Amino acid sequence: MYRYDEVDHRLVRERVDQFRDQTRRFLAGELTEDEFRPLRLMNGLYVQRHAPMLRVAIPYGHLRSIQLRKLADIARRYDRGYGHLTTRQNIQFNWPELAKVPDILEELSTVEMHAIQTSGNCVRNTTTDAFAGVAADELFDPRPYCEIIRQWSTLHPEFTFLPRKFKIAVSGSVEDRAATMVHDIGLHVSRNAAGESGFKVIVGGGLGRTPMVGEVIREFLPRQHLLTYLDAVLRVYNRFGRRDNKYKARIKILVKAMTREGFAAKVEDEWLHLKDGPATLREEDVEHYASFFGDPEYAALADNPAELTEALAADKAFARWYERNTKPHRHPGYRSVVLSLKETGAPPGDIGAEQMEAAAEWADRFGFGELRVAHEQNLVLPDVAQKDLHALWLEARAQRMATPNIGLLTDIISCPGGDFCALANARSIPVANAIQKTFDDLDYLYDLGDIACNFSGCMNACGHHHIGNIGILGVDKNGEEWYQITLGGSQGSDTAIGKVIGPSFAQADVPAAFAKIMQVYLERRLLGERFIETLRRVGVEPFKERVYAPVH
Repeated sequence: MYRYDEVDHRLVRERVDQFRDQTRRFLAGELTEDEFRPLRLMNGLYVQRHAPMLRVAIPYGHLRSIQLRKLADIARRYDRGYGHLTTRQNIQFNWPELAKVPDILEELSTVEMHAIQTSGNCVRNTTTDAFAGVAADELFDPRPYCEIIRQWSTLHPEFTFLPRKFKIAVSGSVEDRAATMVHDIGLHVSRNAAGESGFKVIVGGGLGRTPMVGEVIREFLPRQHLLTYLDAVLRVYNRFGRRDNKYKARIKILVKAMTREGFAAKVEDEWLHLKDGPATLREEDVEHYASFFGDPEYAALADNPAELTEALAADKAFARWYERNTKPHRHPGYRSVVLSLKETGAPPGDIGAEQMEAAAEWADRFGFGELRVAHEQNLVLPDVAQKDLHALWLEARAQRMATPNIGLLTDIISCPGGDFCALANARSIPVANAIQKTFDDLDYLYDLGDIACNFSGCMNACGHHHIGNIGILGVDKNGEEWYQITLGGSQGSDTAIGKVIGPSFAQADVPAAFAKIMQVYLERRLLGERFIETLRRVGVEPFKERVYAPVH
């Protein structure tokens, strides 16, 4: 993991001091709300429905155990004892006192964390695969490139006031686990004819009120040209992107207006002035950043040790957890573990201070002191020896972080919704909890298999509902909360935007609609067919007919 040098430390400390003075002047009446708004947003501070909300940056979702302990400490002393993990791999605190926010930022600075650029019309947190560096199907480690992008984009003077917020995702694996196709810029591993690895550059993806799958504007970008090419894309966007209408300001609108070919041509023209310039990555630059992400001291272990096989044979509940919540690792004798934050009855993505401290301890005891935040709003322990999995499972279960539902219907991705967010049209948490309760039978859930369910409380789509196999969007109808269902969305190599199936539902009727959708799936599926595959084969009509059939 990248470690700050003295320049980094000084920059963050000075930023804290600057914001402390800005906050003091606002509270003293020396700054108006309009004057303070852009200043607080530059430091990740929103004004929400009930209280300020502070969004803390977790670069590409990487955390050290000491950082997670600090977040637990902040949650306990400055908030209500919990935080909320987001789909951009950050964490949000929902109840900080405005006057204490500079103190929180100062505390964060002691563990090399901050909230810079977690809001505003700038380049936001660059996201990546939660299993980067350990994934069995990885072609190269994307983390050094994420860190290079982070340092390049943080406080970049030319890209601090873009037409709208800007999101970049990087994937170095065959399977795209970073949703690169629905980002302003997606960078996905690619190979050229010579077998060299680089990036496929995807531009113009995004969700929100105008969801779009991105367009590939360059099939192969050599890695040394990463920054000069990103620079060219952002310059074109900064120059031609609309600023007269925030709903038309995202780069996806510009790409559509210019056409993929027209936009790509503009970028290539701009790149001519930048290619091979000072921002070209030298081999020693990449090696410098890669040195922060070298392998820990893995032990020489064999797969499937006796401790694991015996526990799997003796304990069905552990075997279920192993199947759903652990992932292959590229080093023999290890697995990556997903700590589920989707227990029935708990708000998806919320994590308590005690859970944070427990996870930090497991990272130290069972791993190498490192954790990841997955964009699915779970925590990942990337390096756990297989012989330790049963002991970890016992402790994770005691902390309610071992629900064996990763990838299943109840592993719901959800925004905080109307319980917290001032933009939301409807509450997300009660409906997500109602769905979890409806499908709380693990045998039934396992029979249903992989189903991605995403929930957003408004058109801003923080819950990525467009790319859920089943998506829910909270809508407002004359001051009442209703819920619109979409089917057919997906992320990864087969990214697709889901389609609305019909009129929206009252809150109480959503679980029943889900149950009917599952009934159709079970009736129509072929042997071994996943939900999304059945849906694509038979189309959406059988599902619509069942959901909207008159009740007698």
